[in-house]
Amino acid sequence: MALWVDKYRPKQLFGKDGVTFNLEQAQHLKYLVSDNSMPHLLFCGPSGAGKKTRIKCLLRELYGAGADRTQLLVKNFVTPSNRKLEIQTVSSNYHIELTPSDVGIYDRVVVQDIVKEMAQTSQIDSGAQKPFKVVVLSEADSLTRDAQHGLRRTMEKYANNCRIILCCESLSRIIEPLQSRCIVVNVPAPTENDISLIIRDVLNRERVEMPEAVIEQIIKKSERNLRRALLMAEATRMQNGNTINDNFIVPKPEWETYIEETAKLILSKQSSEIVAKVRERIYEVLSRCIPPNIIFNKLLEFLLPKCADEIVSEIVSEAAYFEHRLVLGQKAIFHIEAFVVAFMDIYLTHSSKPK
Repeated sequence: MALWVDKYRPKQLFGKDGVTFNLEQAQHLKYLVSDNSMPHLLFCGPSGAGKKTRIKCLLRELYGAGADRTQLLVKNFVTPSNRKLEIQTVSSNYHIELTPSDVGIYDRVVVQDIVKEMAQTSQIDSGAQKPFKVVVLSEADSLTRDAQHGLRRTMEKYANNCRIILCCESLSRIIEPLQSRCIVVNVPAPTENDISLIIRDVLNRERVEMPEAVIEQIIKKSERNLRRALLMAEATRMQNGNTINDNFIVPKPEWETYIEETAKLILSKQSSEIVAKVRERIYEVLSRCIPPNIIFNKLLEFLLPKCADEIVSEIVSEAAYFEHRLVLGQKAIFHIEAFVVAFMDIYLTHSSKPK
């Protein structure tokens, strides 16, 4: 039994199962694939905005139903230093999807080998099919600079029979030479009205009655993340069945509540013992596969409202510094913990000043 977020995912750019928002953008995408001159593409936008959905619709426009006949494969690679790597890929006869950042600093080897492999295998009937294959690279903003520069040269070399589609959240982390070789497709987050219409349509198809007050809670707590909104709606239905009380409170995700409690711990006392406890709690959240940047942002979101106006700008400045280091570094815990220590120092110094 599929989750609603997969069951009702659009299958095409237009039509009965087409996308329901950013329609002008969908029209531009359809035009791009109308002939054999499709360029390299760079999709960017926040989580839950529909980047992957549009990429899948684009692949169906290019290759038809064959793009849906995929299989999960584990690819093996060997680095120049003879280190063996493994990475999971989803592939069809026409494309391959992978997340190169899963192998850390060795992502350049994976990217170059995959693109080379796809470019060297041609279509069986190039007259009836597109003359090129597609490589979809997820979380492109997490690629190392070395991998991005290597990808730039690889894109040029195999431009005739391989197209690259990059998917990322932050365009600022993609080097300019790579951006200049792609058409950038900015996918903005859906509006609250868009999410409201989609949730109501899904509830109607599932024949589930949900009070307006509960729907409004879901829309607000989703923070314009459509995937999160649908998952919250389905979780609410599973907890309450088809009879949902008007007074039902949609709970926050457990990891978010855990970070809020961690923020309260930081504010309660500033000491080395608290730092050690906070480190353990951050490790716990990281082990649940919550992205480090999400942890960082949520922690700051819960801390700032409790700070005096005089120190807010200083704390935000420190947060920007350590978030930048978080992007460049490999061990997220170091940079999150360093921010916590910097926050404690500022907060304690201000609290100790005579009134």
